[in-house]
Amino acid sequence: MTDITEHRTGEGKLDLCAVKDVFSGKIVGYSIDSRMKSRLVVNAINNAATLRGDVAGCVVHSDRGSQLRSRKAIRRLARHHMVGSMGRVGAVGDNAAMESFFALLQKNVLNRRVGIALR
Repeated sequence: MTDITEHRTGEGKLDLCAVKDVFSGKIVGYSIDSRMKSRLVVNAINNAATLRGDVAGCVVHSDRGSQLRSRKAIRRLARHHMVGSMGRVGAVGDNAAMESFFALLQKNVLNRRVGIALR
């Protein structure tokens, strides 16, 4: 699964795209930037593919965010021989595992650090 979230920090806005392996429950790739562009998704996919090695045939599920549907992101999935999957419009629980991770990250990490600067 993959999704993008935005967090406020002491130094401004932070956008995070994470890729979660649903089987292991681990975050296997991520990308952080100050702008929510397709590059954010491409870097997270590359990060996950590098960490996991052979990802051919893996299904990457996401919501219908424009960055996740971008040509660059779709081409990156194809380059790694991965299969893209998207939920239906209005399917609220479709990406619940990613939303749960982002909520825990916000509560347990980001809210505890004042002026956090992730690099």
